[in-house]
This record gives sequence, C-alpha cells and structure tokens, in this order.
Amino acid sequence: MTSHQLKIEKLTNSLDAPVLAALNAISITKTYNKSDFLLKEGDVCSKSFWIEEGIARKFYTNKDREITTEFYFKDDLAIAYESYTLQKPGREYIQALTELKVNTTDYASFQDLKKKYTELQELDFLMTEFYALWLEEKVFELHTQNATQRYQNLCAKSAHIIRHVPLTHIASYLNVSLETLSRIRAKI
Repeated sequence: MTSHQLKIEKLTNSLDAPVLAALNAISITKTYNKSDFLLKEGDVCSKSFWIEEGIARKFYTNKDREITTEFYFKDDLAIAYESYTLQKPGREYIQALTELKVNTTDYASFQDLKKKYTELQELDFLMTEFYALWLEEKVFELHTQNATQRYQNLCAKSAHIIRHVPLTHIASYLNVSLETLSRIRAKI
C-alpha cells in the first residue's frame, strides 16, 4: 500500500457518524451481471462506483477495437474521470467482467455534501491526487518500457490482474496484440 493510499485509508477511517450517515443517504448498493455495463460511451458519468465485490474494466473503442485503460477490483473507485468531473457525455465504457456489487454515489449529491463536510473535500482531493499519480506512472511506463517490461511490471505490481482478467483485456491494457502477449508469456 502506498503512502497516498494510507492517507486515504486513515481519512476514511476517521469519518464520524454524521458524515458516514450523510454518505449512506446518497449511496445505493447495486449488483450487475457479468458483461453488464455500468456506463456506456455517450453517457454522462453521473455516479461513482465503489467496487464491493467483483471485477470491472474501463475501455473505449477506436476503429472497432476495444482499448482497456483500467481494471477495478474490491475497494477501487470506478469512474470515467473526464465525464464525471465535467458532467458531460464521455467516450468510455465501464463493464462488469464478473458478477459485480457496487456502491453508487450520485455526483451532484456528493458535491452538495462536500460543501457541508470539509473531510469529504479532503477525501475527494486525495482520491484525485492518487488517480493523477497512478495515471502518470502508467503513461511513464508506456513511453519508457517495452512490452516485456510492461508485462513483467504488471506481474510484479498487480499479479491479481494476471490471475483474474482474460488475456485479451490484459493485452489491450498493455497496448500489445494478443499474439505478442502470448510470445512474451512463453519466454518468461
């Protein structure tokens, strides 16, 4: 767990009863079947999805090709960041890879709560920072590592992805063909 994740965990564990009650009042637990969409291209991401059980992925399409950008597991927050932040139609899909249980929170209601509870402003800021750091690392790896290094890095840092996600999605996430990924895996 990174120092940033520890800060987020410490803050969430320190939220008092009124803040937690207010959050619970604007949140709903939903379940999705495997292959269901939580969000589709062209939709406004008006909710955040806190993964309680299962696995989801975020992707977009380009020239009839699906390009996976993120995987979500238990305790991950799934959103289409640009659409969520700007409340405009997005270009991404969020799809359940397994049976999925999520806690959904309405964007507008959360923005109202942040005005009342400064702890939630801090939590939102920490989550945004965490996402920016993760994204910067992913871009760095994409530009400085070859396909084998990216795969080895994924195995070292996120072995749970390798164990639970179909290879077609992993290949897309690593920006390689399925054939290239197969060759890399055969060599290792």
